[in-house]
Amino acid sequence: MDTIIGYLNNMFASLPRTEQMYKLKQELLGNMEEKYHELKNDGKSENEAVGIVISEFGNIDELISELGIGEVRKEEMLPVLTELETEEFIAAKRRSGLLIGLGVGLIMVGAGLLILLAILGENGFMRSAFSEDAMSMIGVAFLLILLVPAIAMFIYSGMRMEKYKYMESGFSLPYHLQAEVERKQSAFAATYMLSLIMGVSLCVLSPVAIFVGSAFGDAGSSYGVVVLLAVVAVAVFLFVYYGNIRGAYQMLLKTGDFSKEKKEEDRVIGAVASIVWPLVTCVFLVSGFVYDQWHINWIVFPVTGILFGVFSSAYNILKGKDAA
Repeated sequence: MDTIIGYLNNMFASLPRTEQMYKLKQELLGNMEEKYHELKNDGKSENEAVGIVISEFGNIDELISELGIGEVRKEEMLPVLTELETEEFIAAKRRSGLLIGLGVGLIMVGAGLLILLAILGENGFMRSAFSEDAMSMIGVAFLLILLVPAIAMFIYSGMRMEKYKYMESGFSLPYHLQAEVERKQSAFAATYMLSLIMGVSLCVLSPVAIFVGSAFGDAGSSYGVVVLLAVVAVAVFLFVYYGNIRGAYQMLLKTGDFSKEKKEEDRVIGAVASIVWPLVTCVFLVSGFVYDQWHINWIVFPVTGILFGVFSSAYNILKGKDAA
């Protein structure tokens, strides 16, 4: 039987790896296996059974013509993922989420250390050894030191995911693998929900550190900012790591953010964002450097964020009405 399987694999090696071809191969293998066992039960030897099966089912061109498959259309010329490729992709997305989450966390920890050392310098910590400016420079040094591995993680993660770029152009997932991915996604749903609840709770509770610190004066509120950054860093890690795993399942199943409708929505909203946010940044910089409005001009970012959210919601509602 191994000879028949090897022969079948060679026959289909030069054909497109489409869902249609995969179904044909599985159907043909089932028929050949059934015929093989039938011949063996009739007393045929191994070589005789293999020879008869190959002679009866061996012409793939005739079979394709009889089944009316014809030429494969361009939209059907999509790579069919194997079980190994599927598992490797999910594992790669998990590693990517871990690296990106740790990288973002390192940057936020570096920012926290910069603020912490600057506050300690202002309060005269180790004044005999370091001046206030020196403490600030040490904080900058820590930030840059932590920035290097963070950037390295981002680059390495991107390079590792480069091999899966072809999936953005489309792919096909066999039915049995689709069912397996759906099962894993269902099993992961509870974990993702828990991570989401924990991340949101940490973000909501993080300002408490500032409120508590402000009770002990200005220095206390500054220390509260450091604690806030550390708490938010943990929350961001949860969002990125578990969100990446969820994204892997969604991409394989072409649901959620990877559905056709969502891709079109992201294309439009992304085009608008590429215009709006650079303009907002220009307004922020001009109002700061030219008009010295640093104390209030930061408000353009949250206001723009809210307005952009309203625009996205309105676009989704209007698009939904058009579809209906």
